[in-house]
Amino acid sequence: MLKISAEEFMIEGLSVVKIPKTELFDINKIFDCGQSFRFDRVENSTHEIEFAGVAYGKYVSFAADGDTLYIYNSTLDEYENIWKNYLSLDTDYAKINNSILALSDNKNLEKAIELSSGIRILKQEMWEALCSFIISQNNNIPRIKKLVAALCEATDEGSDLAKNMDGHIASSHLAARGNFSPFPPPEEVLKLGVEGLKNLKMGFRAKYIYDAARKVSTGEINLYAVRDFDTTREASDELCKISGVGPKVAACTLLFGFNRLDAFPVDVWIKRVIEKYFDESFTPEDLGEFAGVAQQYLFYYERYLEGDKNG
Repeated sequence: MLKISAEEFMIEGLSVVKIPKTELFDINKIFDCGQSFRFDRVENSTHEIEFAGVAYGKYVSFAADGDTLYIYNSTLDEYENIWKNYLSLDTDYAKINNSILALSDNKNLEKAIELSSGIRILKQEMWEALCSFIISQNNNIPRIKKLVAALCEATDEGSDLAKNMDGHIASSHLAARGNFSPFPPPEEVLKLGVEGLKNLKMGFRAKYIYDAARKVSTGEINLYAVRDFDTTREASDELCKISGVGPKVAACTLLFGFNRLDAFPVDVWIKRVIEKYFDESFTPEDLGEFAGVAQQYLFYYERYLEGDKNG
């Protein structure tokens, strides 16, 4: 495990943790690569870059000046027990990158790793990842964020997770109270029923979300058992027992919520990337135990190239 020093201090009643010298860590890339739906950029931040949102039941912001990271609304104990793991600061990404490169001489993959350097896979809560990626089906990121916020608001009795966070709140979050609410456990989602979920504009996803909540809350699908399955394929097969969960949703859930770094989600973007940069014999297994990290690099790389073409 990597050893990164950290210190805690107070600013106007708000606890802040400072972590110097975070290498291969880029907040903008991490929260702009489609792996999380609760964080947005803090405009007019006093830092070079800052993103705020809810994770593990807390509204926090992650800010950076150079390679120094600040976590607002966090104690040192919370950093050690939650955020270091959540941000994958306890993971050696230099080793991961070298491992991927050792398995392939693909020049485009090499370029993707170089361009995407700083992305880390967040270790999100398992149920939240599962539910969020069910919502993500046939959806764009802005709408996914709105639906997640609506679900959180519908199941929240009035949390104040952003207390004392003035100056470190994403302005986009002010549009809906749910942006400051904890993600609901499956039991609370179940209470909404299919019709209640449809009223939140979940559409065809309502019945899938309900089925997931029912199976997880009853223990029919035990997420902790899934986490400990021997292989990612077995874990995927188990998640696919939930209505509406196919290989892509299962892979996203496993990659971003279960720390299965070999899980390789394939969507339209990635299909195009594979066809563009790899030969017909390519399989995700070719990229080894960190294939999912390579997928994120390739995804970000292709989006960057497309964005550059479009100005």
